[in-house]
Amino acid sequence: MTDLIEKINAEFETFKTESESLIEKGIKAAGPRARKSTLELEKLLKEFRKVSIASSKE
Repeated sequence: MTDLIEKINAEFETFKTESESLIEKGIKAAGPRARKSTLELEKLLKEFRKVSIASSKE
């Protein structure tokens, strides 16, 4: 689970960087990268939920 949390944190940092580039600097290419990052975060968070539920049942 530790690896999964590290991946989530890394992907969130990517999203944060790209979204700040889009909003503050006006870099339009950062928009698609930020959106891609949100999709990856969604997958990782779903996986975290599965792992968390499974570990609570043990």
